[in-house]
Amino acid sequence: MTERAGASEYPESVRAKLLRQIRTLPPPDGERQLVARRWLVVALQDRHPFDRCRQTHVTASAIVVGPRGVLLHRHKRLGTWLQPGGHVHAGEAPWTAATREVLEETGIRACCLRLCHVDVHPGPCRPGAVHLDLRYLSWGDGEPRPAPGESPEAAWFSWPAALELVDQDLRAGLLAARIAI
Repeated sequence: MTERAGASEYPESVRAKLLRQIRTLPPPDGERQLVARRWLVVALQDRHPFDRCRQTHVTASAIVVGPRGVLLHRHKRLGTWLQPGGHVHAGEAPWTAATREVLEETGIRACCLRLCHVDVHPGPCRPGAVHLDLRYLSWGDGEPRPAPGESPEAAWFSWPAALELVDQDLRAGLLAARIAI
């Protein structure tokens, strides 16, 4: 019998660490982030918070900064510029998932520094899905080279260009990352 992706139970130590990280974030920057934090606290009480088969599940992403600015990629299905991120694999810590997704979607090896922002948004994986996204400030450098079948484009942007390019929800995450640097 094969296990569903993300369906394994997560150790109490991982859940406890995540709850501490969420509780030590700066005050929420708006109603949306307040809702995301409340949902995350509830989701992390569940034994399977990353199970992508559930309508609402926790995901992980990385806001990668470096000497070239901010790393973004064009999402292969949505066509919009976003931070790298995605589903957490079974048994994988979310901070590990965030750095894995950076490598897969951009070809950049990043170092995850700390949780800097959380968000709640519709998941593109299926209608009605909700992602509770843990956004990690990460450090990286190098020439982006997405793997075949991943992002059609990835590039470094200056802070002003990145803030202009992304939607309002990610803009809040970028601003939180910039403050956390």
